[in-house]
Amino acid sequence: MSGGCPFALDIFAEPAATDDPGAQFNFPLMPEGEAVDMGHAPDGTPLFDPRILNSAEFMRNPYPYYRLLRDHYPVFHDRLCNTYYVTRYEDITNCYFDDEGFNTIPKGSSSGVLGNTQLELSGVEHRRRRNLYGQHLVGRSLRNRIPAIQRQARGMIEAWERIDDPRVVSKSNGVGTVELGRAFANEFPIRVVCEVLGFPKEAQDDFYYWYNSMMSGLGGSQTHQQGLEARQHLEDYVEGIVEARRKEPTWLYDEAGNPISKDIITKLCETRVDGDFLSTEEITSNIALVVGGGGETTRGAILNMWYLLLQHAEQFEAVCNDDALWDTAFHETLRHSSSIGGQPRHNTYDVVMHGVKVPAGSLMQMVDFSANHDERIFKDPETFNIFRDDLYSGKILRSGYNRDGRHNHMAFGVGPHLCPGAWISHQEAVEGSRILLKHLKNPRINVGRMPKDIDGESLRPIGLMSVRELHLDYDLG
Repeated sequence: MSGGCPFALDIFAEPAATDDPGAQFNFPLMPEGEAVDMGHAPDGTPLFDPRILNSAEFMRNPYPYYRLLRDHYPVFHDRLCNTYYVTRYEDITNCYFDDEGFNTIPKGSSSGVLGNTQLELSGVEHRRRRNLYGQHLVGRSLRNRIPAIQRQARGMIEAWERIDDPRVVSKSNGVGTVELGRAFANEFPIRVVCEVLGFPKEAQDDFYYWYNSMMSGLGGSQTHQQGLEARQHLEDYVEGIVEARRKEPTWLYDEAGNPISKDIITKLCETRVDGDFLSTEEITSNIALVVGGGGETTRGAILNMWYLLLQHAEQFEAVCNDDALWDTAFHETLRHSSSIGGQPRHNTYDVVMHGVKVPAGSLMQMVDFSANHDERIFKDPETFNIFRDDLYSGKILRSGYNRDGRHNHMAFGVGPHLCPGAWISHQEAVEGSRILLKHLKNPRINVGRMPKDIDGESLRPIGLMSVRELHLDYDLG
């Protein structure tokens, strides 16, 4: 969730002067951290024009506007779209844990492409569905994924030598240049998930297509039809695999080629609910959910983490000298610049929050971006700092963390609907980055190839979008 709807208006601000009063206003681009002056009420309260939510200014410089909402409109009603935005950390946390009062995401927002998943369920049915795959994402099952992660990372890095595209990989005068997105981060998490699920190696290219098509089709846009077709193609393919796995299981292997555990598809084929085996459709939906939960989040986390660390030399040096700090860097990256904006909810009954009445059944957006920058929780929240003493950076907990002045970031949410890809994303981003660091000698951002901010010189801020391309130079030999 990154903004409002294309026609958002509100009584908090007068429409800007345009030929078409319903047109989106072209807000000026401000220096990072500064907000456009949208006027003041008679009592001095800053006004908020919700059309800013759909502007280029907001996409690159969102945090001063989130601060304005947190300070003055912590529950903000966008009347035209009839959506309520909740922006403070504590309020969002309370809503996430109240599975009865704020029980599910809006019906139909994911099921069209992903299928009948637990995202839109709550209570007993949600717990039952989540437990179908949850056991495969924690503990020993998570550790069993490490050989596949390391194998895929090394294989993709070795493939750089065979990439005949100077826009992706080039070498000159003892310096290599790599665009980390196309060379590694975009496909790495998908190839790992493909292997641990138990798809044959020859299916990896199809799997990458299925993933991209389904993810791009979630928003009900013009790509929705392609997403539906890709999911049907995936289900048709999985049907044959499921029939084979029901008869003969397949395994994950360690570096020596020894079997260490059954792959996830095999385990799902052996799973019973109320005495019945899962249907092919149910297995496909769980596969789609696991893929969707780990793919984009991991891609964004890797690129954002390297982009931020390499702009903070002292912090990058610390990570290079202490391998354990990759976990800390991952969590601070997701607090500072997450690729996950928030989670929508419908409230079960009328609620009043900060004097705003929210009628039962309203669409409420829990803005995790804003929660992660709430100065009530995190000091100097716009500063990237892996050494901060107010951020919890241990094992991801569904119960969240609030102890001794430390809090978890909200990139994955908390409570019953904590993002199913949280543990996958953490593991892949950290393990993949450790292997990248072994290959990249003296890495630094190739500033000349990177997009610039409004001054034409400094690097563009991440804002609400994860880094799409990251050009790095490194020493050869």
